[in-house]
Amino acid sequence: MAEYVKVALDAMGGDNAPHEIVKGAIDALSQRDNLYVYVVGRQDAINAELSKYSYDKNRLEVIDAPEVIETAEPPVMAIRKKKDSSIVKAMNLVKDKTCDAFVSAGSSGAILVGGQVIVGRIKGVERPPLAPLIPTKDGVALLIDCGANMDARPSFLVQFAKMGSVYMKYVMGIENPRVGIVNVGAEEEKGNALVKETFPLLKSCPDINFIGSIEARDIPLGGADVIVCDAFVGNAILKTLEGVGKMMIGMVKESLTENLKSKIGALLIKDSLKNSLKRVDVSEYGGAPLLGLNGLVVKTHGSSKAGEIKNTLIQCITFKEQNINDKIKEIIGNTEDKI
Repeated sequence: MAEYVKVALDAMGGDNAPHEIVKGAIDALSQRDNLYVYVVGRQDAINAELSKYSYDKNRLEVIDAPEVIETAEPPVMAIRKKKDSSIVKAMNLVKDKTCDAFVSAGSSGAILVGGQVIVGRIKGVERPPLAPLIPTKDGVALLIDCGANMDARPSFLVQFAKMGSVYMKYVMGIENPRVGIVNVGAEEEKGNALVKETFPLLKSCPDINFIGSIEARDIPLGGADVIVCDAFVGNAILKTLEGVGKMMIGMVKESLTENLKSKIGALLIKDSLKNSLKRVDVSEYGGAPLLGLNGLVVKTHGSSKAGEIKNTLIQCITFKEQNINDKIKEIIGNTEDKI
């Protein structure tokens, strides 16, 4: 049997902790034999949830962490002061190489700060970006950055493009991922100062398949595999896609229950519709990795339920098996000398 991939799971983060978090861990263990989960948080609460399930006790360990970092807390102060919090204790398991990855639905700010301060950046990486997979007409695309670096430099975006290309090639199996930079038009001379400065750098970068600018409307149509932007733009795109997705799903469901005729039609297309709606459900694709760190750190939605936690834990296995961090180290190299 293959070597275990060990993941530190923050059981106290998110709106549905710890019950949905623990259930997600159990579901992931049942699907993958090479997964080992350290569930970190308030021991009594975790054990109460675990008592509801049958699972392989040789592949799950509870780590007591009595403190919880709340969403509204200043992240830097929280990381420094709450040494016994589930986020800090779980990240330290990655720092000391006990675990390969960390997963949490908790405070985004604390995860971003903890990732850099505790786990640490790969040498040469200027800023680690958050990079979620988003559904498109043709499958998925990687949106990089979506929340970590609101004010970015051109050199950051070039590194984002490189790291995103590695992820899409080796985790998602896209041989030569297309890289596009978010812009307000297709022409090279368009865009704000950041885009105008970054465009020629991406164009001359030999490590990526740069296809030029991509407008927001072309992202869900599969216009590129790696969508490069600063976190302000990326977060706006992500939240808009999530909102439109929820609206469309709600409208479809409402239309199909409007009257007897539509209800009969709904029964006839139930299976096909379910598969189509599943494709636009962001929870199907796991969490957003914070790329460029010395270990894998993954942030899931604060509203994550068991399905998203399960998918994120399985996502960590692929990341480890494909040696993504080693490949990022290779492609980043002495970035400062190349840009």
